[in-house]
Amino acid sequence: MMYWDGNMGVWGYIVMGVSFVLFWGAIITAIILFARAMGARGPRYEPGAPGPGIADNLLAERFARGEIDESEYTARLTVLRRARGER
Repeated sequence: MMYWDGNMGVWGYIVMGVSFVLFWGAIITAIILFARAMGARGPRYEPGAPGPGIADNLLAERFARGEIDESEYTARLTVLRRARGER
């Protein structure tokens, strides 16, 4: 209860403190959720557990960008497939 001399009393300060924490908590939570939603566009891979064909895809990307030529691409692809036990 607010008195005429401007003193809010103990309950006024408690309510003001709790509302301050709730307000800024909601603002920070909204910012975090927005940042996560904007960053969750690509595929997610678990660290240490690459999916099948990741090395093949990286090799194909390097070939497509022109970093390696066709003979190097086929040689490396053959090595990868042998290592996996494919023919």
